[in-house]
Amino acid sequence: MKKVVVGMSGGVDSSVAALLLKKQGYEVIGLFMRNWDSLINNDIQGNPTLNTPICPQEQDYNDALAVCQKLGINLHRIDFVKEYWDFVFTYFLEELKKGRTPNPDIMCNKYIKFDLFIKEAERLGADYIATGHYARIKNHCLLRGKDENKDQTYFLSQISKDQLSKVLFPIGEYEKKEVRKLAEEYGLITAKKKDSTGICFIGERHFKDFLKNYLPSTPGRILNIETQQDLGEHIGLMYYTIGQRKGLDLGGHPDRLFVVGKDLTKNILYVAEGEENPYLYSTSAIIENINWLSDKRPTSCTAKFRYRQMDNPVFLEYLEDKILVKYPQGIKSVTKGQACVFYLEEECLGGGIICEVQKNGENLWYL
Repeated sequence: MKKVVVGMSGGVDSSVAALLLKKQGYEVIGLFMRNWDSLINNDIQGNPTLNTPICPQEQDYNDALAVCQKLGINLHRIDFVKEYWDFVFTYFLEELKKGRTPNPDIMCNKYIKFDLFIKEAERLGADYIATGHYARIKNHCLLRGKDENKDQTYFLSQISKDQLSKVLFPIGEYEKKEVRKLAEEYGLITAKKKDSTGICFIGERHFKDFLKNYLPSTPGRILNIETQQDLGEHIGLMYYTIGQRKGLDLGGHPDRLFVVGKDLTKNILYVAEGEENPYLYSTSAIIENINWLSDKRPTSCTAKFRYRQMDNPVFLEYLEDKILVKYPQGIKSVTKGQACVFYLEEECLGGGIICEVQKNGENLWYL
């Protein structure tokens, strides 16, 4: 009998993943990973400050334990707080300092959920690990999940081919409504539990309230990039991302304003009016830190530059250690620090991190 360790998050997806594997005849073990200390944060000087818990980790653990007891499987608990800080949170802060928009969930998958997790599973004598991701594996290829609205291959684009060979995605062939129905049928406590959203270490607090514990904010000017009109003061460049609308309700401007650029040297936030403003669009980008999950190297495919984005047709030009991704039709709000993930129909080929954004072959000076 093959042994599999399931990453139990306390949510319905991992609960049903464990259920399905048990029904398929695997020897199933649960593993709850604690990645963040929700009770302690540090202020700017590095002093510990007690805060209201921002991640209901203990409730998640209790829910995971209740599911495992219902299914008759053991649940192990392991602490990856230090490793998460070193490999994920530190990366998150350093990217923000550069004015970029990082995606910590992708790095968490790369360094924690599909690296340290696999090593711990091997220590427990497992043949595989499993998670509640909406993704599929077929003929050693990573495929989108059946539920297009829940597909999570974008977040898996930085794991390695070796890691992929040791993973099972039991709910990849199911839609979310089917997963919840199964959980209800088997009386799992997580059946109607609300999905977690956002970044766990921020939780229910506002982004700026959380971040000021770790990075000092430096207010600066907001300029209309087209007229150079001074529109007021921003609260710190790290709090804004390209294409952002929220938080820009500046008085006296009938048209909606959107973030189009940042000048870190002068500490200026550039905005423009209208959601179709040309300053929001680019036609190419350079991608670094490329990770391939496939042996295919197409010159044309589709790509996502954000998780919820539709597939965009792109052309690939292979540089020495980077890729020039061209999209002459123009794409809005392509942002440094975000992941660009490549697809050929259902297959996720891999991806990398956006390091330069261009228009008509030239770097955009305001990014």
